[in-house]
Amino acid sequence: MWERSLVLSAPGKVILHGEHAVVHGKVALAVALNLRTFLRLRPCAEGKVCVRLPGVGVVRSWDTSSLQALRRGVAADFDESKSPSVEQLHTLKEFAGIAAGASAPESLATLAFLYMCLAISAKYGDVPNVDILVWSELPTGAGLGSSAAYAVCLAAALLTACRAISCPLKEGESTARWTEEELTLINSWAFQGERVIHGNPSGVDNAVGTWGGALRYQSGKITPLKRVPMLRILLTNTKVPRSTKVLVAGVKEKILKFPAIMNPVLDSIDAISQECQSVLEAMPANPSPEYYPVLEELFDINQHHLNVIGVGHPSLDRLCRVTASHGLHSKLTGAGGGGCGITLLRPDTSPLAMEAAKRDLCACGFECWETNIGAPGVTLHSSSSLNAEVLHALSES
Repeated sequence: MWERSLVLSAPGKVILHGEHAVVHGKVALAVALNLRTFLRLRPCAEGKVCVRLPGVGVVRSWDTSSLQALRRGVAADFDESKSPSVEQLHTLKEFAGIAAGASAPESLATLAFLYMCLAISAKYGDVPNVDILVWSELPTGAGLGSSAAYAVCLAAALLTACRAISCPLKEGESTARWTEEELTLINSWAFQGERVIHGNPSGVDNAVGTWGGALRYQSGKITPLKRVPMLRILLTNTKVPRSTKVLVAGVKEKILKFPAIMNPVLDSIDAISQECQSVLEAMPANPSPEYYPVLEELFDINQHHLNVIGVGHPSLDRLCRVTASHGLHSKLTGAGGGGCGITLLRPDTSPLAMEAAKRDLCACGFECWETNIGAPGVTLHSSSSLNAEVLHALSES
């Protein structure tokens, strides 16, 4: 029986440089976004498992006895190194009353919870009597890694409840993190949750959620950067919906049509990612203000390249124009075609300039958050380290 209440969180992610080029074997830099998903883990009444996800309207509970029986029916291949099978997911959908082709966030979130709960407990003991409440600062469907932050939180909570990993938060500490070995285990199970939700994810989002900071991704290889600075940014959601699949296909078509023109653009995006990596790795040892103009220039060049390869959008052009009028530099992040943009804030950016930029962006119908990138990965929290909004959201019983 799990006997104490815990709160943990994992960050979202943004692509700093390399979006789209990464599909063609180039380097991408992904960074942890300090908008976080929080999970409260509590003991539940004997013989019950409860999960509440107010953001997507899920309130579900099951008897542990029925989950144990379900687990016996599908447990043959539960393993963090194997993809969830079509048969396993079909059985879980039937059990939870989820339609066969359901793709709504609430259906996928419920399915991921069930799969991870059964798979982790199958490996480490009985289904735990837990009450899980999840609340997020991240908008869903905006390309900010919200599903991975959820999967990382679930993996860490369920592994802790099943005693597969320690509970590193000591009395009197405000936050704590797991060992490297434990983080590797959290990441591998979070990747399983991402597979339930996305089918064939790259593994970047859950790795950023687990380790935080920044990582380099190229041709399937993920390398965390050793030390990176926390940078202040303005994150803006244009709220313009887009299809990643359509945008990726459009870029591919352009490359096939104009290889001699497009391949050098992809090479240039690759060089931007590598130059940015060098700057980020140099900054912690020598926090000089002269790095910021370089980072700003890389933003500007890359934004032009992304327009050239066809993933820009009038809403993103407008975002760049509005921030430029306040002396700030922006680029799209993620798939493009709408979605989100990031604006770099220098340490000396005046609060007045920033408030004015936020006001003008909101007047365009956009939504803005002032936050950081390079944030810590999955973390355990004491109540005293949480702000009032998070405490209020997690106190909903």
